[in-house]
Amino acid sequence: QVQLVESGGGLVQPGGSLRLSCAASGSIVSISVMEWYRQAPGKQRELVASISSSFSTNYADSVKGRFTISRDNAKNTVYLQMNSLKPEDTAVYYCNQYIVDSRRTIINYWGQGTQVTVSS
Repeated sequence: QVQLVESGGGLVQPGGSLRLSCAASGSIVSISVMEWYRQAPGKQRELVASISSSFSTNYADSVKGRFTISRDNAKNTVYLQMNSLKPEDTAVYYCNQYIVDSRRTIINYWGQGTQVTVSS
């Protein structure tokens, strides 16, 4: 059994910063791709950033230059550093990790979501 626990959301003023974390625990052999998604009220969930096992990264155009995704394999944790936050970044942020478990099966697991609100 694998669990993902997110932390770091909250209320921040426009132009501020937040750092999200998502730690995986349980029966984990390795983790391939780690991703952050977000979903704003009334909108579809969208991919914000991803990082591969070789540390290759990709970002949505709307966050390029402002957000940075990183990972710590020793801690099975993915981070999202969010700078220069805008009101349109307000959403529930979810992490998604593709995990190889003890049966050598790759399964994607989702975090519980953390609310990010950007408002003055």
